Amino acid sequence: MSGRKARNTIRLTASYIMLVILCIAAVYPALWIILGSVRPGKSLYSKTLLPESFTLDHYRELFTSDTYLFGQWYMNTLKIAICSMLLGVLLTLLTSYAMSRFRFRGRKNSLSILLVLGMFPGFMSMIAIYLLLREFQLLDTHLALIIVYAAGAPIGGTFIAKGFLDTIPRSLDEAARIDGASNFRIFWQIILPLSKPMLTYMALTQFVGPWVDFIFAKLILRSKENWTLAVGMWDMVSSNQNTNFTLFAAGAVLIALPITILFMFLQRLLVDGLTSGASKG
Repeated sequence: MSGRKARNTIRLTASYIMLVILCIAAVYPALWIILGSVRPGKSLYSKTLLPESFTLDHYRELFTSDTYLFGQWYMNTLKIAICSMLLGVLLTLLTSYAMSRFRFRGRKNSLSILLVLGMFPGFMSMIAIYLLLREFQLLDTHLALIIVYAAGAPIGGTFIAKGFLDTIPRSLDEAARIDGASNFRIFWQIILPLSKPMLTYMALTQFVGPWVDFIFAKLILRSKENWTLAVGMWDMVSSNQNTNFTLFAAGAVLIALPITILFMFLQRLLVDGLTSGASKG
């Protein structure tokens, strides 16, 4: 018994040590950026973690500088993220509802196609999408980003949403249909209220993607006034002349703030939506 107790103690101690190391590895870079955003000067390098003096000039400069249109970039990104989130969640819900509740010809093939498409990285199709957007004269517009982000949402979210909808008893649909409810009414008044955890999960993931995306936004957006936060922040430190790393750190903190707040307040619903959707395929 003593030997087993010693092994359990060693295993528990090793687990705690590993958790502490992982926590430090996750928290230290974020803490460095936060402290760097209030450090005077332009360099992130410092001999100590805590700055000798604190300043909020970098946050003030983000919104008052004529060189960087941070406020406009922030609103551009917020508009794109919210619109693509609403449209993407709607498309994903409609697709997953049809796959979960209806049996039609080509259903299994459609699910297989979605599964195969989800295996390919999104940047593989960027050249084709770029040419299509150029033909429709949508380059350098926020509408182009919203359409592409929203259209790609069902590829990644249909299987998880379908798994969650499969856990909702079909007897509810049948009872509502006996009372004369249409498919749309069943979807709107029964399925949606019961899908709050899944809606939260899809909304968060669909919001975060456009909020932090750089590659596609850089490809499509050309004029400085239409840039998103990721493109504008990249411009701050992309050349030898632009080395405002403390300004970049301040912008990074403001970018991470809304996502952090959303995850903190919606963490329970997020976990419930993810685990419930993964319980049944």
